[in-house]
Amino acid sequence: MTDLLIQGADAVMTGRAGDAARAGAVDIRVRDGLITDMAAGLTPAAGEEVLDARGCVVYPGWVNTHHHLFQSVLKAVPEGINEPLFGWLGAVPYPRLTRIRDRHLEVAAEVGLAELLLSGTTTCADHHYIYYGGLDSEMGDVLFEVAGRLGVRFTLCRGGATEQGRHPGYPNDLRPETLDQYVADVERLAARYHQSGPRALRQVVMAPTTPTFSVDPSTLRELARAGRALGLRLHSHLSETFNYVEYCRDVHRMTPVEFCGENEWLGEDVWFAHMVHVADSELPILAETGTGIAHCPQSNCRLGSGIARVPEMAARGIPVSLAVDGAASNEAADMIQEAHTTWMIHRALGGADAVTVEDVIHWGTSGGARVLGLDQVGELAPGKAADLAVYDLDQPRYFGMHDPAIAPVAGGGSASVRHLLVDGRVRVRDGAIPGLDLAGLRARAAEAVAELY
Repeated sequence: MTDLLIQGADAVMTGRAGDAARAGAVDIRVRDGLITDMAAGLTPAAGEEVLDARGCVVYPGWVNTHHHLFQSVLKAVPEGINEPLFGWLGAVPYPRLTRIRDRHLEVAAEVGLAELLLSGTTTCADHHYIYYGGLDSEMGDVLFEVAGRLGVRFTLCRGGATEQGRHPGYPNDLRPETLDQYVADVERLAARYHQSGPRALRQVVMAPTTPTFSVDPSTLRELARAGRALGLRLHSHLSETFNYVEYCRDVHRMTPVEFCGENEWLGEDVWFAHMVHVADSELPILAETGTGIAHCPQSNCRLGSGIARVPEMAARGIPVSLAVDGAASNEAADMIQEAHTTWMIHRALGGADAVTVEDVIHWGTSGGARVLGLDQVGELAPGKAADLAVYDLDQPRYFGMHDPAIAPVAGGGSASVRHLLVDGRVRVRDGAIPGLDLAGLRARAAEAVAELY
């Protein structure tokens, strides 16, 4: 691991909230994977490599808390492009799940993680739910292998179902796993990959596809207990659409958040994706239990699902993070686009002062690290992990910026990542991922699309 000095940046954003959000034009020293110093005018020490950040701004690496990497080869499938969630599920992923093999998943994961790295993302939590009875593949291992090759800090949210899908509109007709099969594979994955600690590079999470109709209530409680016994966090989808909420009220006679509380799926070790349709009565429960959200506004817009009440949640102390969701419902699955959309959409809904760029950066970096339990990640400060992105403001869209610090989020687009570090290691250098053949990856992705379409 090389000692590094990031020198000459125009501005540094810390990922912290409020007045601590900006560090000014400081240099950053990195040793043994940690930030050791942040100050103006640092001079190189013996044996220290200097990364030139002139004309750039530095952000903490984005922490993407909900993805479906397999969908990176299912973008813009025509049959599902104008469908809402259940119609899209029936037209795009579910008809293809049993046709996806390890080779498809490998190329999809490379595409998705490369896209994330080149948008400044250093941590990815992937909710992988292609598990069913008779599957002869260990896809979690494929994902960990690709993440290790590209150097991403990676969390596998091991999905799956023990029911075919109780909701009448849910298109899942796959033979489910048994509870024993599900738990046994989580135990295997955790034993092989899971790391504990505030800057873990690999984590496993218990993550059934949805708590309300992919498993029955008794099984949901068993999964929670099994996951916690292993020291794992819990994750799932929740309240993504209005008909999801209606189903829970009709069948379980309570709101989704109340249902999760009844079945041991709330707490500081739990976060849910979407939570678009949350009732007033549910917000205090989320706040009191410390249950978090992975906010996915681009996918929610694309599918016409609505927009979560994130500014209100954050004001109540509910842990908020950002995520891109799957590329099959978000064809631009990068975190800069997600952050830009977050900033814009909540101003459209709540007024020009509803959300600041600093809020969005905080949610997408330290907020994400919080819901993943990575307390040493997500902020730029001495003693924190050196997960950071150096953005080059070399595109015309950023010319004329009076406040370059907010340019990547406020300007949107594909901000150029000059350098990116994960745990102090250079994973993007001079705008490229070392060792990755992009032309070859494009060709392999095209082959996967042809096979799956």
